[in-house]
Amino acid sequence: MAYSAGTVGNRFLLEISVETLEGAMAAERGGADRLELCAELAAGGVTPGTELMRHARERVRIPAFVMIRPRAGDFVYSDAEFEEMKREIATAKELSLGGAVLGILTPERRVDIARTHALVELARPLPVTFHRAFDELLDLRGALEDVIQTGAKRILTSGGAKSALEGAAMLAELITIAGDRIVIVPGAGISGANIVEVARRTRAREFHSGLSSELPYGSNDYKKFEAEVRKLSEQTGQIGQRQTNLE
Repeated sequence: MAYSAGTVGNRFLLEISVETLEGAMAAERGGADRLELCAELAAGGVTPGTELMRHARERVRIPAFVMIRPRAGDFVYSDAEFEEMKREIATAKELSLGGAVLGILTPERRVDIARTHALVELARPLPVTFHRAFDELLDLRGALEDVIQTGAKRILTSGGAKSALEGAAMLAELITIAGDRIVIVPGAGISGANIVEVARRTRAREFHSGLSSELPYGSNDYKKFEAEVRKLSEQTGQIGQRQTNLE
Protein backbone atom coordinates (compact mmCIF):
# COMPACT_ATOMS: atom_id res chain seq x y z
CA MET A 1 0.00 0.00 0.00
CA ALA A 2 1.38 3.42 -0.94
CA TYR A 3 1.44 6.08 1.74
CA SER A 4 0.70 9.76 1.60
CA ALA A 5 3.81 11.69 2.70
CA GLY A 6 3.62 13.90 5.73
CA THR A 7 5.07 12.52 8.94
CA VAL A 8 6.52 14.82 11.58
CA GLY A 9 8.98 12.54 13.35
CA ASN A 10 6.85 9.53 14.25
CA ARG A 11 3.69 11.63 14.19
CA PHE A 12 1.40 12.07 11.27
CA LEU A 13 0.73 15.62 10.14
CA LEU A 14 -2.27 17.58 11.41
CA GLU A 15 -3.56 20.68 9.61
CA ILE A 16 -6.17 22.88 11.27
CA SER A 17 -8.25 25.53 9.51
CA VAL A 18 -8.72 28.82 11.36
CA GLU A 19 -10.19 32.23 10.64
CA THR A 20 -8.73 34.32 13.48
CA LEU A 21 -5.31 34.97 14.96
CA GLU A 22 -6.56 33.68 18.32
CA GLY A 23 -7.64 30.46 16.63
CA ALA A 24 -4.26 30.13 14.91
CA MET A 25 -2.42 30.55 18.20
CA ALA A 26 -4.73 28.12 19.98
CA ALA A 27 -4.21 25.53 17.22
CA GLU A 28 -0.44 25.88 17.55
CA ARG A 29 -0.62 25.50 21.33
CA GLY A 30 -2.77 22.42 20.85
CA GLY A 31 -0.13 20.75 18.70
CA ALA A 32 -1.21 21.45 15.11
CA ASP A 33 1.57 21.03 12.57
CA ARG A 34 0.14 23.39 9.95
CA LEU A 35 -2.61 25.98 9.61
CA GLU A 36 -5.02 26.78 6.82
CA LEU A 37 -5.85 30.47 7.10
CA CYS A 38 -9.34 31.39 5.89
CA ALA A 39 -12.17 33.85 6.26
CA GLU A 40 -15.84 32.78 6.31
CA LEU A 41 -15.24 29.17 7.27
CA ALA A 42 -18.99 28.68 7.64
CA ALA A 43 -19.21 29.24 3.87
CA GLY A 44 -16.38 26.85 3.12
CA GLY A 45 -13.61 29.41 3.45
CA VAL A 46 -12.48 32.36 1.34
CA THR A 47 -9.26 34.37 1.19
CA PRO A 48 -8.51 35.96 4.57
CA GLY A 49 -7.57 39.59 4.98
CA THR A 50 -3.97 40.71 4.67
CA GLU A 51 -3.94 41.62 8.37
CA LEU A 52 -4.65 38.04 9.45
CA MET A 53 -1.98 36.72 7.06
CA ARG A 54 0.60 39.16 8.40
CA HIS A 55 -0.20 38.63 12.07
CA ALA A 56 -0.20 34.85 11.70
CA ARG A 57 3.20 35.03 10.02
CA GLU A 58 4.50 37.17 12.89
CA ARG A 59 2.92 35.36 15.83
CA VAL A 60 2.77 31.68 14.83
CA ARG A 61 5.79 29.45 14.20
CA ILE A 62 4.13 26.56 12.34
CA PRO A 63 3.53 26.83 8.58
CA ALA A 64 0.39 28.70 7.52
CA PHE A 65 -1.21 27.91 4.17
CA VAL A 66 -3.59 30.58 2.93
CA MET A 67 -6.91 29.96 1.21
CA ILE A 68 -7.03 31.59 -2.23
CA ARG A 69 -10.73 31.81 -3.02
CA PRO A 70 -12.27 35.15 -4.04
CA ARG A 71 -15.83 34.28 -3.00
CA ALA A 72 -18.07 31.57 -1.64
CA GLY A 73 -20.18 29.46 -3.98
CA ASP A 74 -19.01 27.47 -6.97
CA PHE A 75 -15.43 27.18 -8.22
CA VAL A 76 -15.95 28.44 -11.76
CA TYR A 77 -14.33 31.87 -11.80
CA SER A 78 -14.55 34.87 -14.12
CA ASP A 79 -11.47 36.47 -15.62
CA ALA A 80 -11.72 39.24 -13.03
CA GLU A 81 -11.87 36.70 -10.19
CA PHE A 82 -8.89 34.85 -11.67
CA GLU A 83 -6.88 38.07 -11.65
CA GLU A 84 -7.92 38.61 -8.03
CA MET A 85 -6.60 35.15 -7.17
CA LYS A 86 -3.26 36.09 -8.75
CA ARG A 87 -3.06 39.19 -6.57
CA GLU A 88 -3.91 37.19 -3.46
CA ILE A 89 -1.13 34.72 -4.23
CA ALA A 90 1.31 37.59 -4.70
CA THR A 91 0.34 38.87 -1.24
CA ALA A 92 0.86 35.43 0.31
CA LYS A 93 4.32 35.24 -1.26
CA GLU A 94 5.20 38.76 -0.16
CA LEU A 95 4.29 37.85 3.42
CA SER A 96 6.32 34.61 3.22
CA LEU A 97 3.44 32.32 4.12
CA GLY A 98 3.88 28.56 3.92
CA GLY A 99 1.64 27.64 1.01
CA ALA A 100 -1.55 28.29 -0.91
CA VAL A 101 -4.86 26.41 -1.03
CA LEU A 102 -6.95 26.80 -4.18
CA GLY A 103 -8.96 25.13 -6.92
CA ILE A 104 -10.59 26.10 -10.19
CA LEU A 105 -13.16 24.06 -12.11
CA THR A 106 -14.58 24.33 -15.61
CA PRO A 107 -18.35 24.73 -16.19
CA GLU A 108 -18.34 21.04 -17.19
CA ARG A 109 -17.21 20.08 -13.67
CA ARG A 110 -13.65 19.20 -14.56
CA VAL A 111 -10.38 20.52 -13.20
CA ASP A 112 -9.42 23.72 -15.01
CA ILE A 113 -5.91 22.45 -15.62
CA ALA A 114 -4.57 25.48 -17.48
CA ARG A 115 -5.64 28.15 -15.01
CA THR A 116 -4.82 26.05 -11.96
CA HIS A 117 -1.37 25.34 -13.39
CA ALA A 118 -0.86 29.06 -13.97
CA LEU A 119 -1.59 29.76 -10.30
CA VAL A 120 0.66 26.90 -9.16
CA GLU A 121 3.50 28.39 -11.19
CA LEU A 122 2.80 31.86 -9.86
CA ALA A 123 2.81 30.56 -6.28
CA ARG A 124 6.26 28.94 -6.51
CA PRO A 125 8.15 28.29 -4.31
CA LEU A 126 5.02 28.03 -2.14
CA PRO A 127 3.42 24.56 -2.43
CA VAL A 128 -0.21 24.46 -3.54
CA THR A 129 -3.02 22.32 -2.16
CA PHE A 130 -5.99 21.71 -4.45
CA HIS A 131 -8.90 22.12 -2.05
CA ARG A 132 -12.28 20.43 -1.74
CA ALA A 133 -13.47 21.75 -5.09
CA PHE A 134 -12.10 18.30 -5.94
CA ASP A 135 -15.17 16.73 -4.29
CA GLU A 136 -17.45 18.50 -6.77
CA LEU A 137 -15.99 16.53 -9.69
CA LEU A 138 -17.77 13.67 -11.38
CA ASP A 139 -14.76 11.38 -11.87
CA LEU A 140 -12.38 11.56 -8.92
CA ARG A 141 -9.90 9.08 -10.35
CA GLY A 142 -9.59 11.04 -13.57
CA ALA A 143 -9.55 14.31 -11.62
CA LEU A 144 -6.61 13.03 -9.60
CA GLU A 145 -4.55 12.78 -12.78
CA ASP A 146 -5.70 16.25 -13.83
CA VAL A 147 -4.62 17.80 -10.53
CA ILE A 148 -1.24 16.08 -10.75
CA GLN A 149 -0.81 17.76 -14.15
CA THR A 150 -1.27 21.19 -12.55
CA GLY A 151 1.79 20.72 -10.33
CA ALA A 152 -0.16 20.95 -7.06
CA LYS A 153 1.47 19.09 -4.17
CA ARG A 154 -1.64 18.06 -2.24
CA ILE A 155 -5.34 17.38 -2.63
CA LEU A 156 -7.67 18.09 0.30
CA THR A 157 -10.67 15.81 -0.13
CA SER A 158 -13.38 13.82 1.60
CA GLY A 159 -13.35 11.26 -1.21
CA GLY A 160 -16.47 12.85 -2.67
CA ALA A 161 -18.53 12.07 0.43
CA LYS A 162 -20.07 14.22 3.14
CA SER A 163 -17.23 13.33 5.51
CA ALA A 164 -13.81 11.75 5.28
CA LEU A 165 -15.03 8.76 7.26
CA GLU A 166 -17.88 8.16 4.80
CA GLY A 167 -15.47 8.59 1.89
CA ALA A 168 -12.73 6.43 3.39
CA ALA A 169 -12.86 3.71 0.73
CA MET A 170 -12.44 6.23 -2.10
CA LEU A 171 -9.72 8.05 -0.15
CA ALA A 172 -7.81 4.80 0.26
CA GLU A 173 -8.11 4.15 -3.47
CA LEU A 174 -6.93 7.66 -4.35
CA ILE A 175 -3.94 7.30 -2.02
CA THR A 176 -2.99 4.03 -3.69
CA ILE A 177 -3.32 5.51 -7.19
CA ALA A 178 -1.45 8.68 -6.23
CA GLY A 179 1.56 6.86 -4.79
CA ASP A 180 4.31 9.41 -4.21
CA ARG A 181 3.12 11.73 -7.00
CA ILE A 182 0.83 13.85 -4.81
CA VAL A 183 -0.31 13.85 -1.18
CA ILE A 184 -3.95 13.05 -0.45
CA VAL A 185 -5.16 14.85 2.69
CA PRO A 186 -8.46 13.57 4.14
CA GLY A 187 -10.68 16.34 5.45
CA ALA A 188 -14.32 16.96 6.48
CA GLY A 189 -15.79 15.89 9.79
CA ILE A 190 -12.50 14.70 11.27
CA SER A 191 -12.31 14.88 15.07
CA GLY A 192 -10.60 13.16 17.96
CA ALA A 193 -13.47 10.68 17.98
CA ASN A 194 -12.88 9.33 14.48
CA ILE A 195 -9.38 10.22 13.24
CA VAL A 196 -7.99 6.81 14.21
CA GLU A 197 -10.65 5.08 12.14
CA VAL A 198 -10.10 7.43 9.19
CA ALA A 199 -6.38 6.71 9.36
CA ARG A 200 -6.94 2.96 9.59
CA ARG A 201 -9.27 2.87 6.59
CA THR A 202 -7.40 5.29 4.36
CA ARG A 203 -3.72 4.82 5.28
CA ALA A 204 -3.28 8.59 4.94
CA ARG A 205 -0.50 10.41 6.75
CA GLU A 206 -1.79 13.97 6.64
CA PHE A 207 -5.16 15.03 8.03
CA HIS A 208 -7.18 18.24 7.93
CA SER A 209 -9.80 19.42 10.40
CA GLY A 210 -11.71 22.57 11.21
CA LEU A 211 -13.32 20.86 14.22
CA SER A 212 -16.73 22.17 13.17
CA SER A 213 -18.29 18.96 14.46
CA GLU A 214 -16.97 19.84 17.94
CA LEU A 215 -17.15 23.64 17.85
CA PRO A 216 -19.39 25.71 15.58
CA TYR A 217 -17.66 28.09 13.20
CA GLY A 218 -17.49 31.51 14.76
CA SER A 219 -17.04 30.15 18.29
CA ASN A 220 -14.60 32.15 20.40
CA ASP A 221 -14.09 29.41 22.99
CA TYR A 222 -10.38 29.15 22.22
CA LYS A 223 -9.58 27.10 25.32
CA LYS A 224 -11.96 24.41 24.16
CA PHE A 225 -10.65 24.73 20.60
CA GLU A 226 -7.09 24.25 21.86
CA ALA A 227 -8.19 21.22 23.88
CA GLU A 228 -9.89 19.64 20.84
CA VAL A 229 -6.82 20.27 18.68
CA ARG A 230 -4.71 18.63 21.38
CA LYS A 231 -6.91 15.53 21.28
CA LEU A 232 -6.37 15.31 17.53
CA SER A 233 -2.64 15.92 17.89
CA GLU A 234 -2.31 13.20 20.49
CA GLN A 235 -4.23 10.80 18.28
CA THR A 236 -2.02 11.50 15.26
CA GLY A 237 1.01 10.88 17.45
CA GLN A 238 -0.35 7.51 18.54
CA ILE A 239 -1.28 6.56 14.98
CA GLY A 240 2.18 7.43 13.73
CA GLN A 241 3.89 5.46 16.50
CA ARG A 242 1.76 2.38 15.88
CA GLN A 243 2.45 2.53 12.13
CA THR A 244 6.19 2.97 12.74
CA ASN A 245 6.15 -0.15 14.92
CA LEU A 246 4.48 -2.11 12.10
CA GLU A 247 6.89 -1.04 9.36
